[in-house]
Amino acid sequence: MDSRIISDYSEIFETYQEFKGDFLESHISKLKELDRYIPHSTTFFCITNTTTRSFEYVSKNFHPSTGLDTETMCQQGMTFWWEHMHPEEMNLWLQSLNDLMAFTMSDIDVMDRKKVSYTWNYRIKTGDGTYQPILQHTTPMYFDEEGKPVIGLAHYSVLPSAASPLPIRATAKILNEKNEYETIFFKTYSEQKLITEQVTFRERDIIRLISFGYSTDDIADKLFISTNTVNSHRRNILKKTDCKNTSELVSRSIREGMI
Repeated sequence: MDSRIISDYSEIFETYQEFKGDFLESHISKLKELDRYIPHSTTFFCITNTTTRSFEYVSKNFHPSTGLDTETMCQQGMTFWWEHMHPEEMNLWLQSLNDLMAFTMSDIDVMDRKKVSYTWNYRIKTGDGTYQPILQHTTPMYFDEEGKPVIGLAHYSVLPSAASPLPIRATAKILNEKNEYETIFFKTYSEQKLITEQVTFRERDIIRLISFGYSTDDIADKLFISTNTVNSHRRNILKKTDCKNTSELVSRSIREGMI
């Protein structure tokens, strides 16, 4: 493991507090109970502790999803996970984390940070020796005294292999008054042209809601906009992306890992 990776990561999540011990036990106990009833799938979850670069809990689907050893993951923590990341993506991944943290600390009010959810992606070398794309979705659980997120509940989805590597993308969404997530930050770390680079934050939210099967009226209600505005966005999205219809749009969005 490159020591610079550890140093850069520690700098991004630098805090004067160390979070560990009893205060997490109640959450871990509840997650263990929940984990018993979750069916086997290509998704697993962990409690991440950036102050100790450790995983406070790793769910049972970790090994079936990745082919990697759960006990080693728990013992060695994030160092073990990073050792399996694709070396060509490490710098871009670190840059995405740095940008998300800088945006959080400068642009999101302290009281709103608990409403924010973050996603980013990268490739992991699995137990069979192949690199598989991973989509990580993290929701902060605890913050330090400066409001920096340091403990998170992270969901990891192993995506189908693509013909070419997906670009690294970082996203932040905030929960609005209708309990709907709205995009407040998005950045891609590749020159590849994707739907996400062709549409606005608002249009991204509309594509996501379309993929969930919501009607124009539903989308208007969730995003506090008029139905005419939704229809206008629909037309603009199809024109920008050169998609013939919403079915093609949703299919392409899923393929590119946007949804």
